[in-house]
Amino acid sequence: MNPSTLTLTKNSHSCVRLDKDGHSLVIDPGGFSGEDDAVGADALLVTHEHPDHFDEARLRAAMEANPAAEIWTLRSVAEQLAPAFPGRVHTVGHGDTFRAAGFDVQVHGELHAVIHPDIPRITNVGFLVDGALFHPGDALTVPAQPVDTLLLPVMAPWSKISEVIDYVREVGPRRAIDIHDALLTDLARPIYDSQIGALGGSDHGRMAPGERTGL
Repeated sequence: MNPSTLTLTKNSHSCVRLDKDGHSLVIDPGGFSGEDDAVGADALLVTHEHPDHFDEARLRAAMEANPAAEIWTLRSVAEQLAPAFPGRVHTVGHGDTFRAAGFDVQVHGELHAVIHPDIPRITNVGFLVDGALFHPGDALTVPAQPVDTLLLPVMAPWSKISEVIDYVREVGPRRAIDIHDALLTDLARPIYDSQIGALGGSDHGRMAPGERTGL
């Protein structure tokens, strides 16, 4: 793990920002995140093509605001952005490693979780940053190495709470922090908090949009 201080900012839904040594990395600035959540990033990572994770306008705004910014993502997203930003959009897949704006990143996973057997599965990749924080996108991918902080897709059309709990158990992080929570109502949050906290086996918490924590 990099000894430099890593700071996490939770934005809306599945979008997060990591800051370290004066550089910023943003993951999944989609349609449920703030319009400017990607602006100011030096590196941008996108797990898959669904619009709550990938919003072309938000990414274009970030790339235009910072001419040195680059994107790492899977092919379906890269093909939409690469023509406008030649040399700045990189296609990655499971098993790849790269360094982005001073962050060391490993790619884990290949497919989106099953929504319904009648719906074809799309590609999805997860990102392990600095060997410490894992963002799985829309999948319950278990990296082949320990994870300190798991960004936990807590509520989605493709999951149920027993699967979420078992995922925390299988990954075994020091702590799990909720993402993919835009559709989770305030009425339901205490139920998820208590059940995941009691049964997951790891410290579990959630952050409000804009809240920051050290890693």
